Amino acid sequence: MRTRTITAIIALIIFIPIVVIGSLPMLIAVYLLALTALYEILKMNRIHIFSIPGILSLIALSVVIMPRADYSYITVITEAQIDMIIVMALLMLSFTVISKNRFSFVDMGFCVLAVAYIGIGFMYFYETRESGLIFILYALLIVWMTDTGAYLAGRTLGRRKLWPQISPNKTVEGFVGGILSSVLLAVIFSLSGMIENLPIYMLIIYTMILSGAGQLGDLVESALKRHFDVKDSGSLLPGHGGVLDRFDSFIFVLPLMNILPLVS
Repeated sequence: MRTRTITAIIALIIFIPIVVIGSLPMLIAVYLLALTALYEILKMNRIHIFSIPGILSLIALSVVIMPRADYSYITVITEAQIDMIIVMALLMLSFTVISKNRFSFVDMGFCVLAVAYIGIGFMYFYETRESGLIFILYALLIVWMTDTGAYLAGRTLGRRKLWPQISPNKTVEGFVGGILSSVLLAVIFSLSGMIENLPIYMLIIYTMILSGAGQLGDLVESALKRHFDVKDSGSLLPGHGGVLDRFDSFIFVLPLMNILPLVS
């Protein structure tokens, strides 16, 4: 617990100023986090980051995250980015032949989906910050409030297992408690005027959806780790695991936050 707490404090001291500053420092941080997460997920499937598939995945991920020259995103990924990703996929398919199927079609599909899973989540991390500091802070607080509420409700009221085959410690009561905790956040932000573009009832509804999505994102990564029989995605953050362990909820929350009419 002491190691976990110290790591969290150090991470926040480094991370929060970067989020507040935004712009280029934020973009650099997003790239570093995303590339580390890609390394972690490829390692689960025993694909070396500096192998041909690993390097092609790195290039594809960099393309997905790449903003325009003014460091802001267009609403959707550009046609040039899609073309480059298609080229990367074709090269990976070609490598299945060159490697005599040691790198299989299934491995290629894993790499492509890993790039999409991580790339889209971290692309929206930067895009949400550039839309306004308040929106990225709201996303961070949704996840943190949900985690705290789920933990407390699960410890005190938890009786029914949510999905024991995937995550044995999570309970239905904890899941509901996490969502209810996020409702409190929505009320505070709405009444204080920090988010003005939505009526309070809509903000509550959207926040509940995002809270549930964040918990689903955590379960998705748990299922991934259970499939590959690993405890943590990495060891970069002592007591917390890897980057993917810490950002699994955000990978679901941030894209959905932009799809819903919450980020203006």
